[in-house]
Amino acid sequence: MLEDRTTAASSPTSWPAAYPRGYAVVDVETTGLARDDRIISAAVYRLDARGEVEDHWYTLVNPERDPGPVWIHGLTSEVLEGAPLFTDIAGEFAARLADRVLVAHNAVFDWQMIAREYARARSEAPVRQRLCTIALSKELGLPLPNHKLESLAAHFGVVQQRAHHALDDARVLAEAFRPSLRAAAAGLVRLPLQECRPLTEWTDRPAPRIGQQPGGYRPTSWRPSRKRPACPYPNPGRYEDGKRLKQGMRVAFSGDTSVERDLLEDRAVEAGLHVATSLSRLTSLLVTNDPDSATSKVAKARQYGTPVVDEAAFGQLLRDVEPATEGASGR
Repeated sequence: MLEDRTTAASSPTSWPAAYPRGYAVVDVETTGLARDDRIISAAVYRLDARGEVEDHWYTLVNPERDPGPVWIHGLTSEVLEGAPLFTDIAGEFAARLADRVLVAHNAVFDWQMIAREYARARSEAPVRQRLCTIALSKELGLPLPNHKLESLAAHFGVVQQRAHHALDDARVLAEAFRPSLRAAAAGLVRLPLQECRPLTEWTDRPAPRIGQQPGGYRPTSWRPSRKRPACPYPNPGRYEDGKRLKQGMRVAFSGDTSVERDLLEDRAVEAGLHVATSLSRLTSLLVTNDPDSATSKVAKARQYGTPVVDEAAFGQLLRDVEPATEGASGR
């Protein structure tokens, strides 16, 4: 049982004074990964300083647009039609987050989606710090095969019942975070806390109409074809650390990601990048959460000196992709 493993493995007699006084374990399901995508459901498990569950909360959210990849989250336009708007639940959501560290799996994504929703509502989420359970598992040196939530859950014996359902994902994460937190406290591990900066300015593209979601998403239960048109921009060369991505760059992915690979690739294509299925000397960037793995792409990246970033860093880079040189065309 999880309780037995947690208590026996790591039950510190004293607690680090520098640790936060409370946590809000969060999961949001969204219409996609782009900066103008919307939250369609949200769940919060509130935990005390030692990771004990205080309460939980869940809501659907009407995004007033196409729900996106229904084959992943299962929420159709019909289901969301009568749900409250984000402005209707913003106050309750904020009350659940207030004065706590936001905890999420790939927390930068959840935080960005939440911050954007509050910016649209001309408000701010009362969150000042976040903790990513992927980063925490790395700090603890957990022997995980990949960075998926299901792998973290399996490591601690947590049973996942409904993957990609916000309430169950939040429950699973809360149950896996508790023993992680205790192990960190027992080893006096410094928690990998990151600052959360609210958005103070916001501009948004017009929301696509129902059935007109970019990337070919439709409110259906099957996955659309993954064949994509050729990238219209020439390859400007390799990505340079500290600089922006540029339209036309060739990006390859290797290994597991915490969010669906298809969605990451769709977001890259929408930003004007070329998603490569293999790695060559022309590849601009490799995205992987396991840079020390023995996959062929990682091995070739070492051989060719191809720049490598993880999923979270790639998500940040996608926020500000430099346009291709004006007038350039072809490959």
